[in-house]
Amino acid sequence: MSASTRPDGGFFGSSPFHGQFPQTRLRRNRQSTWSRALTQENHLHVSNLIWPVFVIDGVNHEEEVASMPGVLRRTIDRLLPALQEAESLGIPAVAIFPVTEPRLKDAEGTEAINPENLVCRTVRAIKEAGLSLGVICDVALDPYTSHGHDGILRDGVIVNDETVARLRQQAVVQAQAGCDVIAPSDMMDGRIGAIRNALDEAQFQHVQLLSYAAKYASAFYGPFRDAVGSASQLGQGDKKTYQMNPANTDEAIREVAMDLAEGADMIMVKPGMPYLDIVHRVKTAFGVPTFAYQVSGEYSMIAGAAEKGWVNRELVMLESLLAFRRAGADGILTYFAVEAARYLNVNHHGVKQ
Repeated sequence: MSASTRPDGGFFGSSPFHGQFPQTRLRRNRQSTWSRALTQENHLHVSNLIWPVFVIDGVNHEEEVASMPGVLRRTIDRLLPALQEAESLGIPAVAIFPVTEPRLKDAEGTEAINPENLVCRTVRAIKEAGLSLGVICDVALDPYTSHGHDGILRDGVIVNDETVARLRQQAVVQAQAGCDVIAPSDMMDGRIGAIRNALDEAQFQHVQLLSYAAKYASAFYGPFRDAVGSASQLGQGDKKTYQMNPANTDEAIREVAMDLAEGADMIMVKPGMPYLDIVHRVKTAFGVPTFAYQVSGEYSMIAGAAEKGWVNRELVMLESLLAFRRAGADGILTYFAVEAARYLNVNHHGVKQ
C-alpha cells in the first residue's frame, strides 16, 4: 500500500483523481452561479419537508408561542387554511401536536385514547376538508399526563409495559380517525412491534410507522414543551431513563435495528442538527427512509438570532435544512417548512448560489 492510499483503496491528499495545484484549481467550479448549480452535490426540495403544527381547542383563535417567534397555536378552523397553503406549496405531510387542556390531563394520560380528543378531531377535519397532505400523529403520553412524562408513572418510575399497552390503544384510535402515519416518540422498549400488531389486528395494515428510534434526552426541546403546555408539568424532571444519552452513537444503531425488526417503515433522529452524525450513520448503515427533526430549540435559536439581527434568517434557515440533506436525511420535520417551501418554489437549489 502506498503512503497516499487509504485502507479502503481510496487516496489521501493529492491523487490521480484530484490532481495538484496549480494544474488543479478547485475555485474554478465556484466562480459563477451556473457552475455552482451544476456541481452542487446535495439539494433541498419541498418534498423533503414535513410541517409540525400545534392545535388548540376553541374556535377562530390563534396565538404565538412566546419561545418560538413566528410559530402559532391554532384552533382547527384556523389551522385548515394554513394547511391548504402548505398543500399548495407542495409540502407532502404535516405532523399534529395537541395543546391539551389541563383539566383533561391525569397521571395515566387517559385522554390519549379518547376517540374525541383534539388530535382525532383535527385529523378527521383534515380528511373531511379533502386535503391530500399526509397526516402524521405523535404517539406518546406527555401531552396528556399530569406529570409531563411520555409514559405511565408508578412510584417515580416510568413503567414500560403498561405504557406500551396504552400506546397500542392510542395508535389504533388515531388510525381510526384517519391518521396516515403513526409516529411513536415515547422511547419505550418494544413499542414498535406492539403498535404494529395492534394496527394489523384492527385492519390498519396500510397505516405506516415512523419510529422516533434515536430520540435523545436533549435540552433542545424546551420551547416545544412550552408550546404544548407540558413544561410546567415536567418541572425540573427529566426523561433520561427512557430517552437516549447524548453521548451515545452505537446505542442509536441498536435502537434503529430493533425498531426496523419490529416493523418500522421509517426512522426518525431527534434532535436534528446537533445529531447529524447520527443521521448519517443511520442512513449509511441501514439505507432506509431516514428523517430528522429540526426541533424547537434549533428553530428558536435561528429565529431569535435573526430577530436580533445577528444572522440572516433566510440564509441560515436554508443552510441548516440543506445540512440535513447532506447528512442523508430523506425528510425533515421543521417549523420553517412553509417559509422554506415559499422560497424553494421560486429558487430550486435549496441554497442561494
